[in-house]
Amino acid sequence: MHPGKNIRSHLTLCSAAVLAFFASAATRADVEMPAVFGNRMVIQRGQPVRVWGRADAGEKIAVALAGHTAAATADASGTWSVALPPLQVLPPGAQPLRLEVAGKNKLAFHQILVGDVWLCSGQSNMFFQLRQSARAEADVAAATRPGIRLFSVDRAVADGPQFTCKGKWADCTPETAARFSAVAYFFGLQWQADNGGIPVGLIHSSWGGTTAEAWTPRAVLDADSDLKPILTRWDETMADFPKIKADFEANKERLVAEWKIAVQKAKAEGRMLPAEPRLRTGPGTQYQPAGLYHAMITPLAPFALSGVLWYQGEGNAQRAHQYRKLFPAMIRSWRDLWNRDDLPFLYVQLPNLARQPEPSRSGWAELREAQLRALALPHTAMAVTIDVGDPGDLHPKEKLPVGRRLASAAGSLFGLRPPADGICPYPRSHKIQGREIRVQFSPSTVALRTRDGGEPHGFTIAGTDKQFVPARARLEGNAIVIWSDTVEKPAAARYAWADNPDCNIVSAAGLPASPFRTDDWPEVTFGNR
Repeated sequence: MHPGKNIRSHLTLCSAAVLAFFASAATRADVEMPAVFGNRMVIQRGQPVRVWGRADAGEKIAVALAGHTAAATADASGTWSVALPPLQVLPPGAQPLRLEVAGKNKLAFHQILVGDVWLCSGQSNMFFQLRQSARAEADVAAATRPGIRLFSVDRAVADGPQFTCKGKWADCTPETAARFSAVAYFFGLQWQADNGGIPVGLIHSSWGGTTAEAWTPRAVLDADSDLKPILTRWDETMADFPKIKADFEANKERLVAEWKIAVQKAKAEGRMLPAEPRLRTGPGTQYQPAGLYHAMITPLAPFALSGVLWYQGEGNAQRAHQYRKLFPAMIRSWRDLWNRDDLPFLYVQLPNLARQPEPSRSGWAELREAQLRALALPHTAMAVTIDVGDPGDLHPKEKLPVGRRLASAAGSLFGLRPPADGICPYPRSHKIQGREIRVQFSPSTVALRTRDGGEPHGFTIAGTDKQFVPARARLEGNAIVIWSDTVEKPAAARYAWADNPDCNIVSAAGLPASPFRTDDWPEVTFGNR
């Protein structure tokens, strides 16, 4: 379905030789496979099937799947890979597939389906489990979903690229889904429904509280002068780590006591439990630049994917201006890892949260803007969630609309539905016309309205003095015209520019419009690196 770049291979396909090799292979267990290969896995439809592993240098490897065969020889480092032809979804009633790999030993993987595979990553709101979400009891009880397979990557940190991770494939059942990512689960349900019930594989690899640099290769950070300070700061922290550790140990008893009180309060209020006190920096922590990329992403590549789902940004809100570069750099690095410039990348814009009362000074608004700017990359889409957050909770329980909006955006990205039905409206251009500022929106066919049928609100406007005042607005098709009687010569307009804004613009399909500003004046996180 989603062909990537042509995969070059020197491998020789020879069915008779491969089958003979299976018959004669010895039993010594030398061939190793990454954990992403396993019983009950889903193989991406319509793309070459990459199979890879490790063996003794010079060892001959034979692979067979669905009547296709391939052979390889492990190189001097012991690595090998093959590419099998693309597969399509199995017809109704067909038996699941079996993958066989043989060298000096034999490996076999059973109950394999062909469908769409999505990698779901980010921080705590992606990690947020179905059993914690709104309507959890009913949703968990209904989570017997044939054709949906789940794979969770165990959390780990590494200094360099890893061959494998810990995790295994499982059927989607109430038991497995309860502790799975709620956003990923709801996306999978909608994607399967929108695609005629095809099998869906969801690979979940996230870690709460993490920053984007932990998911980005160190070389990428080092190559950009605006991102390199991340590494400098980390190296300085490592030098100070003995003192940091000593201070933590000295205060640990007090911190644990405070944490226990916070846990009881969160339980009483039905909120996500706070993390136990621990060292939040230093060797082996999830904040290590590139540490999660090495341990939790590289072991998955180049397993064929439909695309990536990403829900992160809270951890970088204090450096939102830097995120303008960091986030696209991370996306490009993942595409490089999969050798696919067209790898679809869909992400969630930060929701509303009551943090900063001053409407024109918001790090969260800046982070949303950085996410909005990432749409300049091809094959990307963003789910706007400014209307479904919980102002009092960093981890809103309402994950169903988030998953559905990601699925709708993916449907539009893949041409399965009109863009105006699946893409949240976002500003494309603006023009100052006398006392008014006119903002054009994408998709070009979108029709804007207010959610409540009332007047548009959530707008401010400023002249060259940069002093923002409340503004009025009117909707004209896919455009918004903004003005204020008190600003004769407007220079900039903003919409929903606050941590927890009051806003009501949606598309005809009911999808919320993205917060935006027409200016690029330095804000609260400018210069934070």
